[in-house]
Amino acid sequence: MWRFLLCILGFIRLYLDGVKVLLYQLFNKSFILPDLPKQNGKVAIVTGGTRGMGYEISRHLVSLGMHVVIAGNEEEEGLAAVKKIQNELNLVKVEFMYMDLASLTSVRQFVQRFKTRGLPLHVLVNNAGIMLVPERSTEDGFELHFGLNYLGHFLLTNLLLDVLRTSGKPEKCSRIVIMSSATHYGGRLSLDDLQGRMCYSAHGAYAQSKLALLLFSYHLQDQLWARGDPVMVNAVDPGMVDTALYDNLCSPAQLAKKPFAKLLFRTPAEGASTAIYAAAASELEGIGGLYLYNGRKTESSAISYDERLQTRLWKESCALVGLQQA
Repeated sequence: MWRFLLCILGFIRLYLDGVKVLLYQLFNKSFILPDLPKQNGKVAIVTGGTRGMGYEISRHLVSLGMHVVIAGNEEEEGLAAVKKIQNELNLVKVEFMYMDLASLTSVRQFVQRFKTRGLPLHVLVNNAGIMLVPERSTEDGFELHFGLNYLGHFLLTNLLLDVLRTSGKPEKCSRIVIMSSATHYGGRLSLDDLQGRMCYSAHGAYAQSKLALLLFSYHLQDQLWARGDPVMVNAVDPGMVDTALYDNLCSPAQLAKKPFAKLLFRTPAEGASTAIYAAAASELEGIGGLYLYNGRKTESSAISYDERLQTRLWKESCALVGLQQA
């Protein structure tokens, strides 16, 4: 019975968080990007950059002069996104590289291929994600939300840290942008059951993955500061955005969403704006460890600042993906 109650609580917390966000969006305008400086000569990787917010992030960074590598697991869709950006912006540097975040082997292969090219890396946008999918496992046996949304990005970021370090300078830091969500406020993280095997809830699993990303971002920034590395890490909450992420909502929620989506939900371009800001704004130079919502610094949940939990999750994550602890 208690397991059933835990699942129900996860469901309720997620939808309550959603209602709060929609109320905010009803009474507050979407963040409008300021004029951003040109980024000529810089290189960015955007995961999940083939559609939705990821596409808008990629397109905007390309328009600023960045060489953007779109990383995704749908090659046909990726090549189409590249062609669309090239046709719109002309003579730009944008390309697609295959990577499946649900496979640690694929993540390692992507990093190896990228490093072989000898490119610098100034911006890493960890945008890709899935939400409320039925219970499934990754290639490596991890619960899908935790494995793809969090562990895949955890490994990717750590494997690219050396390139980010050497590409950054004290006055021009490299940047890592991590896409979280307001659902993290209702998230619970059980280190004894990260895979949700005791009681699986798609709602709880999604919220946990977004909380894990925040814990990761704060701990990583602390490590980078301690080393004096010129790399800044900031987490972003895009709000509720009308994308395919919501295709897995339960039927009543789907019916409720349809009439309100155009009125209350952000467009993909609006949802992408804070991530673009975090990736390129001059006023954020040298500033890390933030949780940004609608273009402003915001307080994340109290548990996300728990340094003991951050450290324990980091150690467990290193063990799960086979990384030596820094």
